[in-house]
Amino acid sequence: MGFTSVTVFLAWLLLIAISGINLSNSTKFTITNYCNETIWPAITPNNFSGGGFALRPTQSAVFTPPPDWHGRIWARTGCDFDKNGTGSCQTGACGTHLQCAGAGVPPATVVEFSLGGEIDYYDVSLVDGFNLPVVVEPIGGKGNCSSVGCERDLLPNCPAELTLKSPTDGVVACRSACDVYESDEYCCRGAFSTPVTCLPTNYSRIFKEACPRAYSFAYDDPTSIVTCSAADYMVTFCSSRNQTQCTYHDKKLICNEGSGMLKELSQVWKLLLLAIITPLFM
Repeated sequence: MGFTSVTVFLAWLLLIAISGINLSNSTKFTITNYCNETIWPAITPNNFSGGGFALRPTQSAVFTPPPDWHGRIWARTGCDFDKNGTGSCQTGACGTHLQCAGAGVPPATVVEFSLGGEIDYYDVSLVDGFNLPVVVEPIGGKGNCSSVGCERDLLPNCPAELTLKSPTDGVVACRSACDVYESDEYCCRGAFSTPVTCLPTNYSRIFKEACPRAYSFAYDDPTSIVTCSAADYMVTFCSSRNQTQCTYHDKKLICNEGSGMLKELSQVWKLLLLAIITPLFM
């Protein structure tokens, strides 16, 4: 009888809890793929993750960034890499290698973090366009600490002039107006480079209406950026509120149990998982 990747991930987290290993000294990112396809998350700067890896549906990966890390996380889609890690992607490409050498090519939905000091800043940005839904949920922090992101799939309603199409897969991403038209107004540059002159456009309003908790244009700060401190973060692609998501925080296995509210895993679930672990690791 096989076990899902989520089961293996939960089992691994429970083993950590049982063993008493302390993982609570640093911020942790739990990156999970709930999409129906394999994705290739990318991280820059890549001084703690290698820069890129594959995640099959329901798989998760856990990373500990440096305390003062400032960077981006996004997903590449439609990739084809050979055994040497060389290849290409339909969206989000960052060079021709599995390990990213720089920022991704738009369009892509981007998670942005600024860690360090007493406060973390984080947001999900559609300024570079959209390729996959993604949500960031903080765990155990102090402050605002609200979830941000874009849960909806914007591809079905992407304006025709912004669509990025694949010859075999149809619409694979929704481009930004800046990427398409390269105008100062849409790119918030030149005479439009200040908060006073860079204003929402008809295109950014489409993104904002669909995903009110994500950046829709360069100066969309008041409704999009969130602060928190002493938190871990779950970055989930293609998630929905009725899916159980788990991570390990402050020596405890924490799950939302499909309700959108994170809580410590119950003793009953711990016992059930312990029964599952035995055949997995013997």
